[in-house]
Amino acid sequence: ARCQCKLVPRERRNCGYPGISAAECRKAGCCFNASVPGVPWCFAPKPRKVRKVCPNESYGRINCGFPGITAKECERKGCCFRAHPAGVPWCFYHRVVEE
Repeated sequence: ARCQCKLVPRERRNCGYPGISAAECRKAGCCFNASVPGVPWCFAPKPRKVRKVCPNESYGRINCGFPGITAKECERKGCCFRAHPAGVPWCFYHRVVEE
């Protein structure tokens, strides 16, 4: 994402080799900006900011437990627990979303 490439020049960590093209740099998953001399032009992006959320929609739940699992057992496994609606997993995995 473009926002991951917004780094001040002094924070850039080299991600390429001398003479790397913008296309090759981006193909490697790196950022390219040749506007500032004396710093890496091909550099590592900022890490993505992600967080885990328990999905609200019941149809998207992926089972993380077993029939009869308690909320405490489910949460101990690091999963979400919602005892409704019927017919869908009550213990289910988080979804990772980008901030």
